[in-house]
Amino acid sequence: MKTLLLQLLAIENFDVYLVLGILIGFGLIESFAGYLRNSKRKKGDWLQEVFSFLILSAVIKPAIVTAVLLLGNAFYSASANLLTDLTFVSVFFGYILIDDLLQYWYHRSAHEYPFLWKLHRSHHQAEEMGYFVSYRNALLYYIMMPNIWWVGLIVFAGGAKAVALGLVIKQAIIISSHSRIKWDTPFYKYAFLTPFIKVIERVIITPSFHHAHHGTSMLDNSSDPNANFGNMFSLWDQFFGTAKFQNAYPQEYGLQKKTKDDWKAAYFFPFIKSKDKESDWHKDFQLHKTANKEALTVSLIKGENYLWCACGKSSQQPFCDGSHHGSKVKPIKFTAKRTGQVRLCNCKATKKGPFCDDTHLYL
Repeated sequence: MKTLLLQLLAIENFDVYLVLGILIGFGLIESFAGYLRNSKRKKGDWLQEVFSFLILSAVIKPAIVTAVLLLGNAFYSASANLLTDLTFVSVFFGYILIDDLLQYWYHRSAHEYPFLWKLHRSHHQAEEMGYFVSYRNALLYYIMMPNIWWVGLIVFAGGAKAVALGLVIKQAIIISSHSRIKWDTPFYKYAFLTPFIKVIERVIITPSFHHAHHGTSMLDNSSDPNANFGNMFSLWDQFFGTAKFQNAYPQEYGLQKKTKDDWKAAYFFPFIKSKDKESDWHKDFQLHKTANKEALTVSLIKGENYLWCACGKSSQQPFCDGSHHGSKVKPIKFTAKRTGQVRLCNCKATKKGPFCDDTHLYL
């Protein structure tokens, strides 16, 4: 088995062929299941995703790996093939674990810093899932992605075969977690299968785990766009406290704030800007503080869920409208305990969020 694997890995562009096979496989399954026929995706969605996949695969990755090899040979030639004396297994696990940790933090940072969020925003703009959504990011997002540079370093050090296998396994997991083929559903439906999925989802990213990350709002119990940042392993989300395990799928996908953006602005930002003045990609776009020191009295309904704005920039104060994306601030979800009027904090300094504790009187 080991010999056969090494023979396959020795085939030139083996990983490329297999990733294409995985994409075609999921495409055929989604087609036969009727997902593509019933898709509401627009022409711009397909153009951006397919174009991004082709540029990433045929231009960006080869260019970065080539650049690393050239720089390595020019300045660090003594380190070339440094890993050839190590076992294939050790190089493989070393590569794949560090790769996934790098991508976890890069992905998480793209939700916590404004500029990176604008490069990643199009990924969450998709209002339905699909196997090509995994390639929906801005051009610059991929050029800056540390994982691709890490691939170049490992290849330079003699770990090309480990990289080839790692990329195939990783892409299989990422594509399946973005697909509309919810292969983990039977595990939650039948009690005797539940223990198996409990183990599986605590190691790799499952569809329900990642779909939750693409849900529109935390008001949906199966959604949390500020959690589940993992790409291949869920280990990092568990370790860093960002994991949300659930056995259902979001009712709605996409962003809370809908904008009308051309796919070229989504892919080529900041080089091409959006014409929609409400869009993050517009040249004059700015988020302004909408909170003030006065508490707001609102009417709540017992048992209903609400999202309180904690960033102070929502246009729907005191409730969240998604303006916190691109920051480390998250809205607070709460359930009304009674029907009637309640004073909610609008200065965002309360110690009893979301409720006003009169802190604004001392600001």
